Amino acid sequence: MGHSVSSGKIGRLGTFLCSEFLPAGGILMTFSLYPAIDIREGRCVRLIQGDYDREVKYDADPVDVALSFEEAGASWVHVVDLDAARSGTSQNLAAVTAIASAVGIPVQSGGGVRSLDAARALFDAGVSRCVVGTAAVENPALVEAITELGHRVAVGLDVRGERVAVQGWERDSGKSIYELLPNFENAGVEAVVVTQITRDGMGTGPDVKGLKQVVRSTSLEVVASGGVGTLDHITELAKLRVEGRALSGVIVGKALHDGVIDVSEAVKAAERT
Repeated sequence: MGHSVSSGKIGRLGTFLCSEFLPAGGILMTFSLYPAIDIREGRCVRLIQGDYDREVKYDADPVDVALSFEEAGASWVHVVDLDAARSGTSQNLAAVTAIASAVGIPVQSGGGVRSLDAARALFDAGVSRCVVGTAAVENPALVEAITELGHRVAVGLDVRGERVAVQGWERDSGKSIYELLPNFENAGVEAVVVTQITRDGMGTGPDVKGLKQVVRSTSLEVVASGGVGTLDHITELAKLRVEGRALSGVIVGKALHDGVIDVSEAVKAAERT
């Protein structure tokens, strides 16, 4: 385990980024950090701006990384099968299964969930909530079909500006996120995960203006992804408010794996709401 995730810093990094607040209406909500594990060919990696040719590989076993997050106090682990996201065929189900079996916290997982069978395979593997991306854009009825089986679903909308990309971020869907959001309002979806592709893996900060517009445009919980590289970025997202509503969480990957963000300081940052 030569990877920095095994260090005390990453270890304490859990999601543990939880800050509670009362938005207008008096409903208690929680802001959570989802530490991310992206898997390609069975290994932990990160892509820069979603580019499969700009891959950062980590010398760490995905199960060990997940366990380090749990030991740190994480309330979730976010796992992405990058091979499946690109091809539509599950290629790292064994790794996802191993993670879900090893940890005692819920696992959220996505990548290539384009059929009921693919969703069932994830839930059979022990995943608590699946993220449906490409299929949600191209076949919104699939999302409702999955939720009607009693499964927990988040919709993943990966954007360049307002345009949603599909198939592992390699193809433009031709639709804006605002065209698509209404499709999921009454589909039993728990949350929408909005990944800002051009900022992903860059650490230069999230598109706060864009995220505010998304929060304003849907009644669903919104989880941000892409761009977080400092404690201030986390604090800014935790404090984000739009007409009494807020983000429900943020997915962070590269900054954690690189040891850029200290876990204990991240917890304090998330509490500054």
